[in-house]
Amino acid sequence: MAAGNHHRKIVWQIAEDYSHCEFLIRLPGYCPMPAFRDVIDVPLVVRRLHRSRKEVREELGIGEHVKVVILNFGGQPSGWKLEERYLPSGWLCLVCGASESEDLPPNFIKLAKDAYTPDLIAASDCMLGKIGYGTVSEALAYKLPFVFVRRDYFNEEPFLRNMLEYYQAGVEMIRRDLLVGHWKPYLEHAINLKPCYEGGINGGEVAAHILQETAVGKNYASDKLSGARRLRDAIVLGYQLQRAPGRDLCIPEWYANAENELSLSTGYDEDLEIIHGDIQGLSDTKSFLKSLAGLNATNDSIKNTEKRQMRERKAAAGLFNWEEDIFVTRAPGRLDVMGGIADYSGSLVLQMPIREACHVAVQRNNPSKHRLWKHALARQQAKGQGPTPVLQIVSYGSELSNRGPTFDMDLSDFMEDGKPISYEKAKKYFARDPSQKWAAYVAGTILVLITELGVRFEDSISMLVSSAVPEGKGVSSSASVEVASMSGIAAAHGLDISPRKLALLCQKVENHIVGAPCGVMDQMTSACGETNKLLAMVCQPAEVLGLVEIPTHIRFWGIDSGIRHSIGGGDYGSVRIGAFMGREMIKSTASTKLSRSFSSTENGLNPDEVEEDGVELLENEASLDYLCNLTPHRYEALYANVLPESIFGEAFLEKYTDHHDTVTVIDPKRAYGVRASARHPIYENFRVKAFKALLTSVSSDEQLTALGELLYQCHYSYSACGLGSDGTDRLVQLVQEMQHWKRPKSEDGTLYGAKITGGGSGGTVCVVGRNCLRSSQQILEVQQKYKAATGYLPFIFEGSSPGAGKFGYLKVCRRSSSKLV
Repeated sequence: MAAGNHHRKIVWQIAEDYSHCEFLIRLPGYCPMPAFRDVIDVPLVVRRLHRSRKEVREELGIGEHVKVVILNFGGQPSGWKLEERYLPSGWLCLVCGASESEDLPPNFIKLAKDAYTPDLIAASDCMLGKIGYGTVSEALAYKLPFVFVRRDYFNEEPFLRNMLEYYQAGVEMIRRDLLVGHWKPYLEHAINLKPCYEGGINGGEVAAHILQETAVGKNYASDKLSGARRLRDAIVLGYQLQRAPGRDLCIPEWYANAENELSLSTGYDEDLEIIHGDIQGLSDTKSFLKSLAGLNATNDSIKNTEKRQMRERKAAAGLFNWEEDIFVTRAPGRLDVMGGIADYSGSLVLQMPIREACHVAVQRNNPSKHRLWKHALARQQAKGQGPTPVLQIVSYGSELSNRGPTFDMDLSDFMEDGKPISYEKAKKYFARDPSQKWAAYVAGTILVLITELGVRFEDSISMLVSSAVPEGKGVSSSASVEVASMSGIAAAHGLDISPRKLALLCQKVENHIVGAPCGVMDQMTSACGETNKLLAMVCQPAEVLGLVEIPTHIRFWGIDSGIRHSIGGGDYGSVRIGAFMGREMIKSTASTKLSRSFSSTENGLNPDEVEEDGVELLENEASLDYLCNLTPHRYEALYANVLPESIFGEAFLEKYTDHHDTVTVIDPKRAYGVRASARHPIYENFRVKAFKALLTSVSSDEQLTALGELLYQCHYSYSACGLGSDGTDRLVQLVQEMQHWKRPKSEDGTLYGAKITGGGSGGTVCVVGRNCLRSSQQILEVQQKYKAATGYLPFIFEGSSPGAGKFGYLKVCRRSSSKLV
């Protein structure tokens, strides 16, 4: 579908060729290949060693005590220069595929072009490279820890990665750390692993024997399906693995039928029964339920497989009491289409819930029946008390983000002298251990429910958190975790909280317990959004105006810049402070003008002649609650020249005393940009209103051009505030180049505009374009051009899904037949 008509002949030839296959020879770590009905599994294919570890090291002049890493990327990235500081002290690195003209630092050894790699891999202490079938097979065969960098859009990668992690042989390195030389922590972690693969490594010989037997007719099966049916199976497989945007358009009816027949849409496990709620056809929810059901089986056989279980998997396996109900909730991330950092100034915002979401499973248990982790049990015993309510959380994927996978606490820690502890004290509580600071997003929801709603938790609580919303990309990963967590706790305890109220409560978690000064649009979208609609909300503080249908001819994408974004960062907070400073200055200026008006009136002058500005307008501006309530023309007429470019915190506090923002604190010694920070929300509110009106106008090229122009204006306004970044600027520039690329007059434009999103300073860019295949192709071209320029392959966000309120909750339990086993 992405290749286009001019490649269709090749695609059909490939499908036809595969349709004649008799059977599949399948290796460990395989991708799903459902089109093949007859499968023969064989061991890993591994090249034999020619020389021993000792012989190789002696030839290279390396002592046995020296730590050696082999760099195996199949050739280094263009322009990449290795430096001595990349390695821990005393280490050496063997470099495969280095240029003959390249000079390497003294702790790097250039290998010959014809060097036999398996011998060198086996002689090393760990390997650093990209995932591929051969490198993974040989790393497992030689029990060599493998530090790998993710290969986005490489179909085999997730399956090979799972195999590495299963056999305790893999450590993922962030691409940026590879390129800047931050290798030390990964290498030191790797050499402490104990790879435990014990399977066969003679897959080559086994496959050769199978082929030989088939050639003489011994393996021929006469009951094969027809070539036509096999051709259909191959096409079904093609759709299933298709990753191009637009794959959900025009799917033939026969494909949907074949999908069901071949069981390609994996349902949840038969051991679990849904007794309340509906999965609404969401494939990620099906996968989560299947994973949840798998924990039951894992728990049953934990003793036999303990050595090969990841820590988080082992912890999750013993988390739940399988005789009791479990509540499952789901909350998506969001794409900031318009509004962004103007939310805290009261702007109208337009937000789209994305396809990626966080799932949370929650169970409450009587403390006497709650299965405690050993250290939690020891803690209670040390206090000399009986069973008391305990919170236990497992977070999937934590170890990949350098976080602890588990967190637990006594719920009594949230109370002091019969009252809930302060949010400030809770913030310090979660900040004690950096590896467990993440728990504030989850456990913090409980303290907010105690403090704001007076809820009392007398049962223990178990929670499993699994989020597919990428962190640091400006798509509200934190809000999705907070909303899913609070929704799950509310469902398990029978609390009836409206989606809007829940979002406001979750904002308190983010602002006061996590300590990030965000507005409420993230949580509101995650809680109140709907599929393929933009949530329109006026943030004063959170008035949902309704949902705006995305016209069928318009599509939005998110493209990740790879530059980590954080609303807890200094740039976002300083811009917010600058905006609130600007509001106070505008109010002060309006008050002064108002006083002069009254003074002139008292002196006998005609009020109509005294002040052209309008007394009523000045009264409103003197008591301005939200900066966005000031119109652009009033701002330009009266206040634009009054606001300074910047001001030191000390000077502002001396004149104005306070900026009246409850979630930020002014640093007296820091300079804050005021004019750009205040101007942005005033104009952004106008842009969002215009954008909303345009969405409902007649479909035309002018409509799309205007929508795109509004996005561009927003982007450059962010930059004026100091919230831009090289990566997001480059992506916006690539979209502009694609938009203005010369094309035949018969072709309509496809991409029309782009802007940085959310808190800025990195993260994701939002793109608007025509909903057609050519647009999807151009998005992929932007992705590839960005990779060529930066070495980073951006993640593309496409599609939408329901918010937590629309999803509701699932109540699941073990089937009765399973309970009897």
